[in-house]
Amino acid sequence: MDLELIALAGVLLLGAGVTILVANLSRARGSTATLDQIRTYGYVAEAAGSAEPDSAAKRPLDSLAGKLGDIAARRATKFGEAEIRQKLVSAGMYGTTPRKILGYQVLGACAFAVLAFWAVPAFGGPLLLTILAGVAAGVFGWFLPMIYIELKRRKRFELIDRQLPDMIDLLVVTVEAGLGILASMRVASDSLPDPLGQELRLTLQEQRMGLSVQQAIDSLGRRADTPNMRIFVRSLAQGERLGVSISATMRNLSLEMRKRRKALAEERAQKMPVKMLFPLIFFIFPAMFIVLLVPMAINILDALG
Repeated sequence: MDLELIALAGVLLLGAGVTILVANLSRARGSTATLDQIRTYGYVAEAAGSAEPDSAAKRPLDSLAGKLGDIAARRATKFGEAEIRQKLVSAGMYGTTPRKILGYQVLGACAFAVLAFWAVPAFGGPLLLTILAGVAAGVFGWFLPMIYIELKRRKRFELIDRQLPDMIDLLVVTVEAGLGILASMRVASDSLPDPLGQELRLTLQEQRMGLSVQQAIDSLGRRADTPNMRIFVRSLAQGERLGVSISATMRNLSLEMRKRRKALAEERAQKMPVKMLFPLIFFIFPAMFIVLLVPMAINILDALG
């Protein structure tokens, strides 16, 4: 009887162990899937996700671009979806998919090529010029969406670099007041405008969804890959690795950012004379010459006549 009870208890314990093991494995798989989802973008879109179908219905061009992008992506052998996604994330276009951009590229190429094929013969151009203009216009239309994304990305990076010293000053104040780095970043995200405030909120949400603090900060550095942001991420990583106080790291980093901002302003000031040369030559000097020399030429012609 005692042996039967011991055997029954062993079977129950074995079953409980197997159940706990299976539950932990399934939980690990779920967390891995969550972390994989974190590495994509769009999970923190500030517009409600339920509004996406309505907005797509109200904008038929977006819907058409999405369908064309899906068709082109299935037929294309080399489609750098990850690279385009990274550029979209850097540009802050979280609600736009890479396939939609591909669809806009197809639409742009077709629209500009058709426009060139219609406009050149309408103005009396020859057939060869029509073909060359159509090909050139199609190539321009193909690259136009990526040019737009790149310009938006550069403008966004400039704003982030400009806002970063203010963020570091705010982190210095809050860290020295006793808050941790995450709490300080939360205060900064509420106080700073976009795009830096948006990036901080994105980093905090990544950390809440399962990434460690260092992984979330590294992801911030990959999304906003500016010189000042690289210095910020590297300083935090080195300070944590070497055991340096966060407040001391932030204070030194604040001084460094102020020096970089001053150096950048001096560099732009030194470039101004060269940039002013072309407007002076092509716009201001011709007007001055017309105002000064035309009356003199009229008087000379009157005297000679």
